[in-house]
Amino acid sequence: MKPEAESKSSLLLKPLRPVGIIGYGSYIPQYRLPAKEVARVWKDSVGGLPIKEKAVAGLDEDVVTISIEAARNALARAEVDPAELRAVWIGSESHPYAVKPSSTIVAEAIGAVPHIQAADFEFACKAGTETVVAAMGLVGSQMANYALAIGADTAQAKPGDALEYTAGAGGAAFIIGPAENSLAEIQAVYSYVSDTPDFWRRAYQKYPEHGQRFTGEPAYFKHITNAAKTLMEARGTNAADYSYVVFHQPNMKFPQRVARQLGFKDEQIKPGLLSPVIGNTYAAAMLIGLTAVLDIAKPGDRILAVSFGSGAGSDAMDIRVTELVDERKDKALSTAAYIARRIEIDYATYARFRGKIVMK
Repeated sequence: MKPEAESKSSLLLKPLRPVGIIGYGSYIPQYRLPAKEVARVWKDSVGGLPIKEKAVAGLDEDVVTISIEAARNALARAEVDPAELRAVWIGSESHPYAVKPSSTIVAEAIGAVPHIQAADFEFACKAGTETVVAAMGLVGSQMANYALAIGADTAQAKPGDALEYTAGAGGAAFIIGPAENSLAEIQAVYSYVSDTPDFWRRAYQKYPEHGQRFTGEPAYFKHITNAAKTLMEARGTNAADYSYVVFHQPNMKFPQRVARQLGFKDEQIKPGLLSPVIGNTYAAAMLIGLTAVLDIAKPGDRILAVSFGSGAGSDAMDIRVTELVDERKDKALSTAAYIARRIEIDYATYARFRGKIVMK
């Protein structure tokens, strides 16, 4: 290992016991709002179409129902009894209750109660990867053999705001366990954070605010680039060592641009780039992209996955796919299948589904 790699290796988060992904699952609502429909209503107020369409939660869907479906898919692939789980953690910025955990409802629904730890996590769009890192710590310390980590959101955006084009809905779940039983080993994680107020929502405020162009350079690009570079330097790797790379996806342009800055090629990022058809699923955005990559990955493939959450921070993960991936990936519906299962809706239906029309 080179001297600079040795000096940075101490910054990595590596569990004492090797851990990995035992099972994974996604869920994407079937309703789709085309970007051109938003542009029609608001006369293309942002000057362009950042994506093709976005997934919209139905009247009977929220973070809890999305998490349950994703968790059931993860359990099917893992073939783990829910009673063996020792934690259910959900990262989101759109939990249905302000004071009542989503995690306990999900734990009850999948049959994991009562001997379990449960909690809801928040960190904007990287709340999902926070649950994965926490699960790695629980399993890696041998306090538990299995933990369920979920990222899910039903993102909201102010009517007419640029975010309305991309604020989508979906979720991804990962059962973290011992590496020897995993379909993909998480070899190391590096986290990079700072106090960068690029996106926020105060208490009692219905819709989030954002710093417009400020959300790019000092927020998204700075944090993802530093997280990815530090991880690769510490691991002694470069872009060519990875079969796939997955970044947080607030739109199409940002992940493609940062991939090129870091030396990745289009074929490395495209399999996990889902924002054009499901939008920005916030806490689940990078994680759903990771499920799409795992759906097609082969034993020996190496994946770099980097999340981003406003406020701000990034978690970078170095993942190696194992020989168990082929026998487990087909045990649940693929992410591509969820994307293909679509019902197009108009803006009025979207406004009704998302509670944008308030009757007093």
